[in-house]
Amino acid sequence: MDIIDDIIVREIFDSRGQPTLQADVVLSSGVKGSAKVPSGASTGKKEACELRDGDPKRFHGKGVQKAAQSVENIIKPELCGFSVLDQQAIDSTMIELDGTHNKSNLGANAILAVSLACASAASELLEIPLYQYLGGIQANRLPVPMLNIINGGQHAKNNLDIQEFMLVPHGFDSFKEAIRAGSEVYHSLKNILNSRNLSTSIGDEGGFAPDLPSNATAIELLLEAIEKAGYQAKKQISIALDCAASSFYKDHTYHLNGEKPMNSNDLIAYYRTLTEKYPILSIEDPLDEEDYSGWIEMTKQFAKDTMIVGDDIFVTNLEHLKKGISNHIANSILIKVNQIGTLSETIQTIHHAQQNNYKYIISHRSGETEDTFIADLAVAMQGGFIKTGALARSERLAKYNRLLEIEEELGAWGKFGI
Repeated sequence: MDIIDDIIVREIFDSRGQPTLQADVVLSSGVKGSAKVPSGASTGKKEACELRDGDPKRFHGKGVQKAAQSVENIIKPELCGFSVLDQQAIDSTMIELDGTHNKSNLGANAILAVSLACASAASELLEIPLYQYLGGIQANRLPVPMLNIINGGQHAKNNLDIQEFMLVPHGFDSFKEAIRAGSEVYHSLKNILNSRNLSTSIGDEGGFAPDLPSNATAIELLLEAIEKAGYQAKKQISIALDCAASSFYKDHTYHLNGEKPMNSNDLIAYYRTLTEKYPILSIEDPLDEEDYSGWIEMTKQFAKDTMIVGDDIFVTNLEHLKKGISNHIANSILIKVNQIGTLSETIQTIHHAQQNNYKYIISHRSGETEDTFIADLAVAMQGGFIKTGALARSERLAKYNRLLEIEEELGAWGKFGI
């Protein structure tokens, strides 16, 4: 009953209206599991390859028929007959079939769609929740949400350099209470922006995208919204930043609007002024992905009291994480399943982070679908944090709503908090 009988793949659309893949894995028992693959806008140079068609006459070159053909012509013939319960063998086989270091032959999007769909089918076969299939009986901790409610950088067409300004509602007894606080602050912020004739248009991840005088102004708006919603900054809700510094790094210099060009030490000093003034819990990608000396110095100065999160520098890759740990780079890692391309490799990277006391954040991408896999993955991996956008746009809300369901299913067994 657990044998893979068929794999169906189709070109669908993500939240930006761009093509992406969905895979359905059908078992000999008739049970089916599905997965939809996300796509990023702000991508690291070392990420696994998202295979696109490159045909300018079709979806402006962004079609994914080549990736779909990889599934249909290469992956499917090889995997039919495998037990869907052997995730490691499934993923290893696809990696071998691809034969490249970055999955550029078959496409990480093709491989990932099948990898996640197999896990989904396995949980359906066993009639247990996906988080329990992935994490076992110890999967009972809900992640702390990081809600991106002001967008800048490559996620919005405004004058803010920092890509994401996030709320982190950590000082609550349950995920339900935390996400309620996030919602109330989000709507308080909208009212504040409206009252000042600032734009309430939203970016790819549901956050507002106003033009503001400075990055500090965005943080001050969040703090004002927290207070107006009736919550306490730092004690209940802290701030997190995704700087995506590679986007404003050129010729070994960092260029922020309204600031003089900065070297690594200047930028680190700039972050110090922000953390001394505001309750900032986490800073993601504060430096360029190849500015290793800057990362080492940033970690040295901040690691005791701030999460320094590596995204582009680690790209959910175990070898890059090991290198970072050995060089004392960062103390936290962002986890994006499509950066590496298989479920098995993703879990290996998370486990290594846990073993080395690195915090981890399960993350969406800016181009998302209504797929809720990462919500179950976060609970399976014992919580940590989850970053899946503002409380706006259904592809973001789907993940939060799934976590509310899981918390209800877990009942008294469920836990929440840092």
